[in-house]
Formats: sequence, C-alpha cells, structure tokens
Amino acid sequence: MTLRGRLTVAFLVVVLGPVLLGAFFVGASLSAVDRSRATERLGLAAAGVRTSVDALCQQLRAAADAVALVADPVARSRAADQVVGRGLATAVVIADAAGRTTYATAGGPAGPWQDCAGAPTGRVGALAVQVRLRDPTGADLGAVAAAQPVDPAFVARLAAVTGVDVTLLDGPGRITHTTEDPGVRAAVLAAAGQAVGDRVAGTGDGRYVRRVGPAPGQPLPLVLSVPARRPPVLFGALAAAVALAALLAVLAAWRLARVTTRPLVELAGAVDRVAQGDLTARVPVRSRDEIGRLAAAFNRMMRETGSYVAALTSSRDQLRNHLVVLGDTLASTHDLQRILRVILDSAIAGAGARAGAVLLLDGHGVLVGQCVEGLAGRWPTDDPADPATLRVPVGTGVVGAVAATGEPVRGRWTAPDPPTGEPTCETYVAVPFAAPDPRGPERPGHPPLDGDPAAPPSAALGVLALYDRLGGHEFDDDDLATLRTFAGHAAVAVENVRVHEEAQRLSLTDPLTGLWNYRYLRESIRREVERANRFGRMLSVLALDLDRFKHVNDTWGHAAGDAVLVEFARRVRGVIREVDLAFRQGGEEFVVLLPETDARGATIVAERLGAVVRDQPVPVDGHGDEPLRVPVTVSIGIAVYPDHAAGGQQVLDAADDALYAAKAAGRDDYRMAPVAVGDPAPTQEIPVVAATVSPPDGLPRAGAADPAGAAQGGASSGPHPPRQSRGR
Repeated sequence: MTLRGRLTVAFLVVVLGPVLLGAFFVGASLSAVDRSRATERLGLAAAGVRTSVDALCQQLRAAADAVALVADPVARSRAADQVVGRGLATAVVIADAAGRTTYATAGGPAGPWQDCAGAPTGRVGALAVQVRLRDPTGADLGAVAAAQPVDPAFVARLAAVTGVDVTLLDGPGRITHTTEDPGVRAAVLAAAGQAVGDRVAGTGDGRYVRRVGPAPGQPLPLVLSVPARRPPVLFGALAAAVALAALLAVLAAWRLARVTTRPLVELAGAVDRVAQGDLTARVPVRSRDEIGRLAAAFNRMMRETGSYVAALTSSRDQLRNHLVVLGDTLASTHDLQRILRVILDSAIAGAGARAGAVLLLDGHGVLVGQCVEGLAGRWPTDDPADPATLRVPVGTGVVGAVAATGEPVRGRWTAPDPPTGEPTCETYVAVPFAAPDPRGPERPGHPPLDGDPAAPPSAALGVLALYDRLGGHEFDDDDLATLRTFAGHAAVAVENVRVHEEAQRLSLTDPLTGLWNYRYLRESIRREVERANRFGRMLSVLALDLDRFKHVNDTWGHAAGDAVLVEFARRVRGVIREVDLAFRQGGEEFVVLLPETDARGATIVAERLGAVVRDQPVPVDGHGDEPLRVPVTVSIGIAVYPDHAAGGQQVLDAADDALYAAKAAGRDDYRMAPVAVGDPAPTQEIPVVAATVSPPDGLPRAGAADPAGAAQGGASSGPHPPRQSRGR
C-alpha cells in the first residue's frame, strides 16, 4: 500500500472510529436501558403474582375454616353452600376421616387440585386449601377443602393485575393457559427454558421473559413477558448517520493525502539515490512546514554522514585488531586471568569507556571482580576478605541485578542507599554472560565444577561492566551490542577453562565409583611422601579388598557387583576425612591415604570401615519388588610411612602385604604391616596446629583440609570426620 493509501486509511480510522464507537454506544445504551426497565417491570409483576396467589390462598383458607368451625354435619353442608354462594370459593368438599366425600357443592372445578401449601405436582386445574375437622376432644373427623379454578379467566386476571402477559405451564413445559399473542408463544416458551431463577431472558422478536414459581406458597408454574420499548427506527437512523460520516471522511482523507504526499516524492527519490551509494544526494527545501524541515534535516544528515563513515571505518579497523588479538589469546592459552584481561581491554577500547570490570559468580551467590581496569583501589586478590576486592552479592546493585535477571542495563549512576560495594561513576553499561554446561545433566558422583550443586546447567557465569564513557555521553545501544559480543567471548573463555578442568578431573577419576584412579594414586603417594618428609609428619596407607567379590558377581550378576562397588565407595567417603584421599586401584581393590595419621589413627579408620561395611548389607535390585541385600565384608592392610617403608611404592607394597595377611587370617579383619628392618623404633609424629595445604602443583585434590579435623591431629582423634567432597 502506498503512503497516500495509508494516510487515507489512517484518517478514516481516526474519523470513523469515534463515529462507529458512538453509534455502538448509543445502541448499546438504549438496549441496556430497555432491558433494565423490562427487568424492573417483570420484577414488580412477579411480586404482584405472588401477592395475588397468596391472597387467593388466604381467602380459600378462610372459607375452609368457616365451614370447619360448624359442628353439626347438616349445618356444615349449608355453610359450605353459603361460602360458595358468597364467592369465597368455587367449590367446597367435605370428607370423613377415611377420605370418603360426605358432601360436595355443585359445579366444582376440574382436577387436579393443587394445594397452596403443597409441593408442585405438575398440571394445575385449581388451587385448593384443606382444613382438618376435629371434635372437642381433638379426634380427627375428616377434612374440608375449598377450591378456586385456575382457568383462562384466572390467568387473564393475573395479567390485568400485573400489566404483563402471563402464561401458565403444565409440568413438562407445555402451555396450559396464556394471554400471549399466538405468534410469539413459541418464542416465549423457548426463552422461558433459559430463564432460571430470577434471570430474565430475551426472545428474537424483542420480548423479555421471566419465570415465577412453582415454589412453596406459589405453586403455579407461570411465565411473565413484556415487549421491548426500543424506537423502531433507532438502528436505521444510526446506520444512515454512519454512512454519511464515512462519505465525508473519504473525501477529506483523499484530499489531505494528495496534498501531503506530493512533496514526499522528491524525498523518496533522494533516499533511493542514497541507498544506491550516492551520498551527495540533496532535497530542495520548498516550504517551512514539517516536510520542509524534514528535507533540511535530510540534507544536514547527508553532510554529517561522510564524516561518520570515516570515523566508523577507523573504529572498525581498531575493533578488528582487538578481535584478532582476542582470538589468538583464546586459541593459545587456558590462563583465565590473561584471557579476561584481553577481553576487558578490548571492550573498553571498543566502547570508549574509562574503566571496566569482569566479575564472576562464586559458589556463594556473590559476584567477585576477577579483572578490573581503571577503578582506583579495586583489584582482584586471593583473599576474599580483602576490602580491595570488588564483591557484589547477586540481586544487589546494578551488576547484582544484571546477574539475577539476565537482562543487560545501561544508564546514569544513582548512588544506592545503603551502599552495595560497587564503584561510583557517571554512566554505566553492564551485560551478563552465561554458557550451557557441556556435560548436560549432572551425573551421580560428579558435582558441578563451581561447587554449587543447586546451580542450573545454564546459570549466569558473571557480568561484564563498563563505566564512564569518554566524552561525557551515555552509553548507547551500539555500545550495548559491542559489549554483548565481548561478553560472549568471556563466556566462551570461562567455559573453555571449566571444560579443561573437567577433562583433567575425568582423566584422574574412576568412572564407576567416582574415586581417584590408579594414575592419580601414583602421583598422590609421591606428593604425600614428600610432604611428610618436609613437615616431619606421618602418612598411613590402607589397602582394602572386598572379600569373595567374585562370589557376588557369580551369584547376583555383574550389575549387582557394580552396585556393591559404588555403595562401598560411598561408605568409604563417609568414614574418611576431607583431607584423606580414596582411590580405586582396580577391580574390588581400593587404597586410602591418610595424611598426618599414625598407626593408631589408621587402625581406628580401619575398624570404622570394617564395621560400616559388615553391619549394613548392600541393597541391590532383585527380580521382585523388594531389593536383595548382599552381605559384604572387607579385608584391610595398614602401613605407615616411614615406620613400615622408606618410599611411596614401598609403603604401598607393605600395605598390600598386610592385606594378604588379613586375607590369610580369615578375612573381614585388618592387619598392620611389620616395622621395616633396621628402624630402631617407630617414628614419633611431630605435632602441628595448621591443616595440611596442597602445594601449587596444578593437580586437583580429592577434598579440602578440614580445620577442625586438622587441629585435632588427624584421623586418630576427634569426632566422625566430614565426607569427601570431590572426586566422586
């Protein structure tokens, strides 16, 4: 559609919209008023019907009471004739105690008679009231019934009293008597089926219908209706007015669109030339109205575009160089700090900012500044408690809100109350970055690398923030888009480092039990022996072997055997401390290293391991609903460095020999290796008060040192140690 067509349509919408809405409002208002008045009339008519029926029932009760008060049967018959003669009732029937009629006036109405106080029974021929006859002693002598016919005359009287049309229905919903015109009876009957309770329904020919009864005190099923009182030519007049307004609006819109679009043709031609690359295109300014100002602005824009193109070309080349450096850094190193520094410097240069920071989410819901540039007194340190470290809780301040919501923000800085720990600035822009977990759903025994088991696979990794754009202007959407690009690179860098660490960890762990594997055992025994020599400490080694494990596989299957191995590894982790290391050497053979633990502490751990394995059979899946419980025991060999061996491999061999001794002694027990030949006495452990700290050798640890456990002197004393937290 052309601009002229759109302007015409817009003008018609603006003009005809209120006209159509006004016509609809007038029609709807008149209909609503008419319905409200009809509802009110029907409500008053319903009240009048109830009053009339109630008055008739009271009259019949009075007539029946007058007859029942006469004691003599002959006089009672004459009283019944007098009641009928005076018009108080159409018929009176006297019955004895057995229900047989003893006297009835002539000309009684046809049945069925409906008792005024009884429940509705269907079709009604007459309304009746029954009074019991009793002697002075209270004995039942029979009953007196007074009746009044419910006929067309009765229905006509109700219509005259209420001022509405009245229809009497029988039980199944058919018309018995009515004052309705024959042409509308079917519509009224259909609408009556929709009128439930006090609801008013409408018919297609403009009538309003309401049902009254049957109910206690008013047992007649009646339908009341009134005609609508809308003006007959209302909608025709409204349609004519709308048509006239539409004709005038079309003429005015065509004229206005023609005058407005003529000067825009020249502007459209100039824009086409610019789209084809001609930045010298200009538009003649022919007036001083909005179109003239648009033409002048177009000419000014084209003059400034040339300078902008040159500046953008220079900025593009600079940004391209930064991206080349960033790509080379990502491809050549896994040093996260170096990568983040290159990303931050490139982002600051690309957006023209004074300062910036890269914050990563730690395991406690706090954003910690890993790389900071241009912020006085702010730099990342190894001590989390250092006040110089930039730390912002998630959900607090600008960068905290970005990490919590995942939405980038930009704007002018407003100092929060209370302070959040963020740097003060004039303007800011902050973008979150996140990356999916390449491992997919978490696997049993392998916690997330960030230490937060509750973190979702695609949780936020951190925030990239820039402060104070050079030149005093606020950061714009282009800066936001640029920062998104660098945030994406930061996410890739962090994720690559996490994947690298995960690959390193997987290469050192057993895939079934989650314990460290034989390869890491060789490296760990060397490192722990060196540490024991350096600090004058002792190292205990436990060699463990599940007794008769081949019988478990042969009896319950290899799946049950795997379940036993997994459960055994879990129980081992539950007994040892966090500073201890557990390994699966192969098959059903395991090794536990207990740093800073003497022979007494090692025997305590061995006793605990034997008890926790022996006392609790391992549940495995069976053929029925109940799991099978497999009894398992373990044999343990203990060796202590340097009491039982002079090197790492030797202490392992000593523990293995002790294990064979435990097996030969009947299994389900532990044995201590003999003291090495040539040693005059066992080495005495030198007390220390600080926990052992892993050297910076780059290798992962199976668990961090527990301060409480270390201060107590290892596994030989203190309460039950905490579980191993990593390497599962």
